[in-house]
Amino acid sequence: MQHRSLGRSGLSVSALGLGCMGMSEFYGPRNDAESLATMQAALDAGVDFFDTADMYGHGDNEELVGRFLKGKRDKVVVATKFAVFRNQQTGERRIDNSPAYIRSACDASLKRLGTDRIDLYYMHRRNPQTPIEDAVGAMADLVKQGKVRAIGLSEVSADTLRRAHNEHPIAALQTEYSLWSRDPENGLLQTCAELGITFVAYSPLGRAFLTGTISKPEDLPEGDFRRSNPRFVGEALERNNRLAASLVKFAADHKATPAQIALAWLINKHPHVVPIPGTKRRTYLKENAAAAEIKLNKADIAALDTIFAPDAVAGTRYVAEAMKGLDL
Repeated sequence: MQHRSLGRSGLSVSALGLGCMGMSEFYGPRNDAESLATMQAALDAGVDFFDTADMYGHGDNEELVGRFLKGKRDKVVVATKFAVFRNQQTGERRIDNSPAYIRSACDASLKRLGTDRIDLYYMHRRNPQTPIEDAVGAMADLVKQGKVRAIGLSEVSADTLRRAHNEHPIAALQTEYSLWSRDPENGLLQTCAELGITFVAYSPLGRAFLTGTISKPEDLPEGDFRRSNPRFVGEALERNNRLAASLVKFAADHKATPAQIALAWLINKHPHVVPIPGTKRRTYLKENAAAAEIKLNKADIAALDTIFAPDAVAGTRYVAEAMKGLDL
């Protein structure tokens, strides 16, 4: 497994990470035993960059990752996040970037993870009512205290990223990026490269759509949030299915799976991008990890760029209410 620098933090991570969110929420039933086995399979395959957040499963996901870390803490680079507050009883959801909240959220995450430090601590979403300098200043204090090794942001604009980086070095920016979500190519990736910031691509498989295994809502488990995602319903789904079919053919021609090609496209196209595909199954983990060894040339990348031209993809990334939380 090749490794890539995590910004200029001094930390190094596998060129492909593991998104742990779906192990606890959003993507159908959970199976903690299989999820723990999947984390071990990741480590065995050289994947040492694990991604979680305090809001995944209302803290359950951090606790699950924490269970795995016992006796293995120094073998894993752990990333977690704060900012999205969810009240399990009332259903309230808000974005909180206040310094007081950041301090309390960090302590709570450390306890759930069962560790004395967070390797990479992200601001999950931005609340514009709190100046980015104030939020990053509070995160920088956590670095000084030794509770956090490096800090990151998620789903922010290039302007916000520059302002934050002026306050304290940002090691990573996490934003959705894949063959069918290419907005970061409009300046954000370039800004990261200029500032020496690693771009962590979440949902690099288009929420599994790019695996070629989802062609209708019924292919998804009951309660799966994708059943109402704009790209997975109606006419948008029909249009996107044609793209998926093209990827299946491209992958077959290259003796790989569609998921592996989608991940290899990210890894080969940009030296500062680290995709973090999520899975809770060992089979998919091994398939994804093998993508790091696939070599795509410039012609391959150009062909995929053409197939998945941004205007060919139908539907927004999230429902309208969720789109409001993005700092675009």
